[in-house]
Amino acid sequence: MGSALGCAWRRGGARVVATVAGRSARTATLAAEAGLELLPDLDAVVRAAEIVVSVGPPDQAPDIAGQIAESARRQQVAPLVADLNALSPATVERIGAICTTAGLDFVDGAISGAPPRDGIHTIVYLSGRSARRLADRDAPNVDARVVGDRPGQASAVKMCTASVYKGFTALLVQAMLTAREHDCVDVVLTDLAEEFAGLDERLARQLAMAASKAQRWVGEMREIAATQAAAGARPELFEAMADVWTMVSRSRLAGVTPEQAASARTLSEVLTALGRE
Repeated sequence: MGSALGCAWRRGGARVVATVAGRSARTATLAAEAGLELLPDLDAVVRAAEIVVSVGPPDQAPDIAGQIAESARRQQVAPLVADLNALSPATVERIGAICTTAGLDFVDGAISGAPPRDGIHTIVYLSGRSARRLADRDAPNVDARVVGDRPGQASAVKMCTASVYKGFTALLVQAMLTAREHDCVDVVLTDLAEEFAGLDERLARQLAMAASKAQRWVGEMREIAATQAAAGARPELFEAMADVWTMVSRSRLAGVTPEQAASARTLSEVLTALGRE
């Protein structure tokens, strides 16, 4: 996602810098393919950038913010920091405090949809008094929407939409693994496809793609649970969803990359790789 967004901003005319220090070979390859200007470390990125964007696993977001803030303080620079991770408003408040304590302006953001590319548009929700500084950047296939002037509002949107999208996928995992155990997958899928058009055609790919991202989704489910609890709803549902994605993250299918998961495979193969033998 980070490489794809960077590519979109670069195609919109911005200079986009990044670092892959400490990251995987796959991340380095994707960043290079996106045409990003790779710098040796985070200090170099913070020093060069007007806007520093954080896109990473939700449970690492506060630490990333702390590293950015410390780098800016040490180098006596003050870029705008935009956190686009899937976080609860409460976590956003913590990250905002980290940034403002270091003298940095802060924008809350949330990404909805697949990585942007030709034919695929990605929505980026933004909130905060400086949200327009990022929203007004040209970026093909990115639809930036300012939803408020208070950090936390953009992330609240993400917590609500992701609870439906990823929660529904978790329900499908549970249902189809149970159907496999009772040898009625075809019957269950036919029934569901009558209500959810095209599900029978896309389900194998949907579950495989979800499995390749399951480890990230565990933290996101817990952020959703915390958000719902703070709103007066029950947290137990999405704490259980975190357990589902923890299970999936330990399956054989979780070891594939999203690129590999997107390749054609049968639902039977997917369920075998997800479930117990």
